[in-house]
Amino acid sequence: MRLLDRYLLRELLVPLGYCVGGFLICYTAFDLMFQINRFLEAHLLFWDIVEYYVVTLPELLIDQVLPVSLLLALLYTTTNHSRYNELTAMRAAGIGLWRLAAPYFAVGAVFGLVVFLIGEFWLSTADAQARAIMQRRQSDPGQRDESSKLTFYNEATRRHWNLDRFNRRTSEILHLKLKSTLPDGSIQTMYASNVLYRGDQWLLYNEVTWMQKTNDLAPTISATNAMLPLRLSETPAWIRSEIKFNALRAADAAKGPQFSMREILDYLHLHSRIDADKKARLLTQLQADFARPFTSLAVVLIALPFGARAGRHNVFVGVASSIFICFGYFILQKISFALGQSGRLPPMLAAWLPNIVCCGTGLVLLSRVR
Repeated sequence: MRLLDRYLLRELLVPLGYCVGGFLICYTAFDLMFQINRFLEAHLLFWDIVEYYVVTLPELLIDQVLPVSLLLALLYTTTNHSRYNELTAMRAAGIGLWRLAAPYFAVGAVFGLVVFLIGEFWLSTADAQARAIMQRRQSDPGQRDESSKLTFYNEATRRHWNLDRFNRRTSEILHLKLKSTLPDGSIQTMYASNVLYRGDQWLLYNEVTWMQKTNDLAPTISATNAMLPLRLSETPAWIRSEIKFNALRAADAAKGPQFSMREILDYLHLHSRIDADKKARLLTQLQADFARPFTSLAVVLIALPFGARAGRHNVFVGVASSIFICFGYFILQKISFALGQSGRLPPMLAAWLPNIVCCGTGLVLLSRVR
């Protein structure tokens, strides 16, 4: 059977490679036509643009290119086998359809693993890297990687953070107001013109003032121009996470998963009392991250009955079938995901519904293959 498996894999991997490469070339060419003015305004060099597309490919790969390429290649390959009665001959020799499909499921499992690894370890940093590339040639380095007017609340430590400006690269804060509710019920408010993170602590300097108010007593006010070290559980990584999650608009969230599972779980751990709408969006994103690696297996299951029908078939029938299936799958995926983001569907159902429908349809159609 190893010889047969190698043959089936070879027949699949060749069109699969063409599909992946073709989709990537087409996407890059079309996107470059729309983005070229933006690149010129940012004064990017040729290799900057190449690097930009390398770091922005993960989202395209895992959401569209890999599953669509696998579906198209599978339908082309299996239809071609059926056209020359190869599948019929294999099954007549006593080899079951599920056994014939083993190499295809193996490729789907590998694709699922690749999708998981990209989503967890590459996609989460792609936005920051792309932004850094776009700002690389700015004339004023001081304006790079800066976010302004930020407000956060950490439920776990009961601290309000109010920042005028935060530099993602140097972790420097300009004009910080930090309001904390202490265990005894008193409220402590600190002001600092400049804040730096060094080692494992924040360094407050340049007009540091703090005020503590307990019940109805007059507030106690202190001030210093000396550098004041402050050890807090919040780190620059926590602030960057807050910036990333707070920048997520409902319209962007409905497009698809934007964060890795690790980022979402960490955020939910730090924010146990977030509002219901935001929690629904994050849980839907989390479930979509879980479901995304299984899309490749669902693609194999839905492609088999279309390509494994007995008789001679035109190869272009397989291509047309793949286009129809792709449109149907992605329309269902976008609709169910948007319903989950809005709280109209449970997060788990919203994320897994396309795969459930795809697998169910594939199993029903496979049961009718003779």
